Amino acid sequence: MPKLAPSPRLDTVIEASHLTKSYGSKKAVDDLSFSVRPGMVTGFLGPNGAGKSTTMRLLLDLDAATGGSATINGKRYRDHKAPLQEVGALLEAKAIHQGRTARNHLRALAATHGISRKRVDEVIGIVGLESVASKRAGGFSLGMGQRLGIASALLGDPHTLLLDEPVNGLDPEGVLWIRNLLKALAAEGRTVFVSSHLMSEMAVTAEHLIVIGKGKLIADTTVAELTANAGVSHVHVSAADNTSLREALTRDGVTVTDADDGFDVVGVDAAGIGEIALARGIALTQLTTQKATLEEAFMSVTRDAVDYHGSAQ
Repeated sequence: MPKLAPSPRLDTVIEASHLTKSYGSKKAVDDLSFSVRPGMVTGFLGPNGAGKSTTMRLLLDLDAATGGSATINGKRYRDHKAPLQEVGALLEAKAIHQGRTARNHLRALAATHGISRKRVDEVIGIVGLESVASKRAGGFSLGMGQRLGIASALLGDPHTLLLDEPVNGLDPEGVLWIRNLLKALAAEGRTVFVSSHLMSEMAVTAEHLIVIGKGKLIADTTVAELTANAGVSHVHVSAADNTSLREALTRDGVTVTDADDGFDVVGVDAAGIGEIALARGIALTQLTTQKATLEEAFMSVTRDAVDYHGSAQ
């Protein structure tokens, strides 16, 4: 892979301070404050309609805030003299000139900032579009459009990246590629801020999380802390005599649910289950603490911030 950049500054940061955006009586973003630091991938999570895309647009001065402020590297986005070289953004991958080739699209962007054609070829290589660089972007698949959008974000070799749903439309190889790319960019000391609805991907890509709901901040924490504090872990257990063990575990405050080759227990930890089994002379064949997944933790902390709930059939 071509080299992504020289050593970035270590003071790059995204800062939202009491950020508010109203549309009539509805607040899409409501007194939202957070910071995004360099050197790690920060995930931006929230249910549909939480205000993620609006927040991204406010950070990039594409919408005017009703209140509060948003700065990137100490300035509003529009106050940067060469914004492409400060901030790389992907909000809508297909928001490109459909009649231009991928290479010409990037060259047109590069010309606005005095970026060399050599750099255009470098980012085409980074995102893996060499074989289609001379094809018109209007014929690109969603995944190819995402790669071109990411190439545009990387074009100015920026210290800060804001990417909205970058894995949309990518196949499994593409998802792995963007995961490794984001981690590599963050490892270079860049500020990487990524919104996504794919919890499984954020669990293995992000270190820090900003979670919002109904425009308000819900959590500003690490992935590990969010899952540890979700309160939805359980113990999976099976025994030589599952019936006797279930009877021994049945008590106030303990929930026992049937599962494959045994059952899941909430309300008593693995050590407690082991002691109960030992006292009853029941041989255990499996005893495993199952921590909450990021998806489970996310569902737990955003439960009251979801506007629309489906019902099981």
